[in-house]
Amino acid sequence: MILPNRFMGKGNNLMSSSLFDFYKDKSVFVTGHTGFKGSWMCRALAEMGAIVSGYSLEPPTNPSLFYEAGIEKDVRTFIGDIRDFDYLKRAFNEAKPEIVIHMAAQPIVRDSYKNPRYTYETNVMGTVNILECVRENNYVKSFLNVTTDKVYLNREWKRGYVEEDELDGYDPYSNSKSCSELVTHAYKRSFFDVNNKSLEDDEKQVFTAVSTARAGNVIGGGDFANDRIIPDCVRAATKGEDIIIRNPSSVRPFQHVLEPVFAYLMIAQKQCEDRKFEGYYNVGPDVEDCINAGEMADLFVKYWGEGIKWVNKSDGGPHEANFLHLDCTKLKKTFDWKPRWNVTTAVEKTVEWYKAMRDGGNVRSYMTAQIYEFLNA
Repeated sequence: MILPNRFMGKGNNLMSSSLFDFYKDKSVFVTGHTGFKGSWMCRALAEMGAIVSGYSLEPPTNPSLFYEAGIEKDVRTFIGDIRDFDYLKRAFNEAKPEIVIHMAAQPIVRDSYKNPRYTYETNVMGTVNILECVRENNYVKSFLNVTTDKVYLNREWKRGYVEEDELDGYDPYSNSKSCSELVTHAYKRSFFDVNNKSLEDDEKQVFTAVSTARAGNVIGGGDFANDRIIPDCVRAATKGEDIIIRNPSSVRPFQHVLEPVFAYLMIAQKQCEDRKFEGYYNVGPDVEDCINAGEMADLFVKYWGEGIKWVNKSDGGPHEANFLHLDCTKLKKTFDWKPRWNVTTAVEKTVEWYKAMRDGGNVRSYMTAQIYEFLNA
């Protein structure tokens, strides 16, 4: 196929070209599609010509990227709770997807302390529900469960966590995502493994390829959530106030949202084409781009300008890990993958997006332009 002119440029675009060819006219079902990461996922899939169906609650923030960028034009939307199995099943059966990307979640650590039951119901039973939909149908070829870098038992190691490390998140959010991983592992072994001799022949379905992806902290234009560093910075800067940083020494694997979005699409594609690519993958930046919250605030101040500054002001909130880094060697070796934007570029592009929105720009066009700019990196 001939890619759009804006896609062409210098750099290695073999993976990108392959994605465009693969997803064109594919039926893709995305849970959590009205959220920040889900909106970027749907915009990217629409550019590739996929037939996208999304299942989610209404956008979790106001404003929301989903509506600001007109993502509803890119996707057939089912508004529903991932805990509502009957409605999820009806939506799933209408969509008849070949590819399923599960991102619906209660994603905020602090909110999980406030409402742990809802967090577990959403993050654990939500995963059970979508896997039941996959299990009961014979048209799904590839399933990807998106979890988090926080699934690991955090020992405050300076080395990056690898996929074989123990899963046991500390707080209700992190732990519920660890449980979501384990649920996926059990379904994979019990129902989707072609070597499972416990299933009778007449019980067997098309055996879906299954993987999970554990991504680090994502930043990018259009995130309006509470208790996330970039949205907090944007809100303060827009008001002309000092930026409050709660834990400036906490190290996180920050990456632009397009890094995991295209990694997820790559994994789902490759395992669909060859089941040898099934697995559990870390998705994160290189070690030099794992910076602390104070350094992230410094970068934001640099690119935002306008005389803003940040201050260290702990609010005595609940426990959060101080140091977290992922070792992404497996993803790199398996798929010849590497990050395209370092953390400095990620912050620069994020600030550009928010300033475009503030100044009345067309954020949908800006979002699409950043997708192609990323792919050309």
